[in-house]
Amino acid sequence: MNKKTLDPTSSPWAPFGVQLRRSREGRGLTQAQLARKCKYDPSYVSFVELAQRPPSEQFAARADAVLETGGTLSLMYWQHRHTALVPGFPEYANYESRAAEIRLFEIGVIPGLLQTKEYATALEAGIVRNGGATQEQADERVNFLMTRQQCLERTPPPLVHAVLDESCIRRPIGGREVMIAQLLHLEESAKRPNVLIQVAPFSLGEDRPFMRMVFLLTMPDRKVLGYTENEQRGHLTRDIESVMPLVKGYDRLQIEALSQAASVAMIRAVRKDFEDGH
Repeated sequence: MNKKTLDPTSSPWAPFGVQLRRSREGRGLTQAQLARKCKYDPSYVSFVELAQRPPSEQFAARADAVLETGGTLSLMYWQHRHTALVPGFPEYANYESRAAEIRLFEIGVIPGLLQTKEYATALEAGIVRNGGATQEQADERVNFLMTRQQCLERTPPPLVHAVLDESCIRRPIGGREVMIAQLLHLEESAKRPNVLIQVAPFSLGEDRPFMRMVFLLTMPDRKVLGYTENEQRGHLTRDIESVMPLVKGYDRLQIEALSQAASVAMIRAVRKDFEDGH
């Protein structure tokens, strides 16, 4: 039987169909087999692959689980259906879901991949109170974050290296109980073999290499992408000449930040301060 060629630029939902076919064929499944495992009609899978009808949120989630994509299809669904994200970030998230290595540096807040749902919800609640988003948009962003975090459960999982400015662990978000749970989550995350957490202490002062958040992705083909944000939008950088200064800065940051053991000790001490009401 002739297989119809898919053009990812042919319609808004075509990229989803292309990714669905790639993931399905990568698992050696026919459309009928995937449909049966997802509890959908085979014609539905065919129509979605050919972008002749949009997928449902439920189908994207079930296909992710069956095909073990690490949440890629759900991410693509959310990116298309919702517009609450910072312009430029959905593109970054799509690459993040497939990256072999994820390097993160944040100032003031815990990186999203390591946030608890309660912490993320509290952050969004503050944005809503300040008029920066509607409650619906805030809920969308939290749901999108939970979907992003599925990439940590991939097989094999990505290597995640997070350097947190000390302000990330000391800034109270959501109240005492939320912070205690969030810091405990960081301690537990650091026990995972694919997660490295470091703290860049305040003592680095002006010698801290970055004065803004920086994310770096190493893709399976070893290509490195950089991502930064300002108030208005995010910027994904693919050009090696632009990415290399970020890579060099991150390498320096890794050296100057506390070791993982010392970082976890600091996180634990800050958690105990919150527990003691300090």
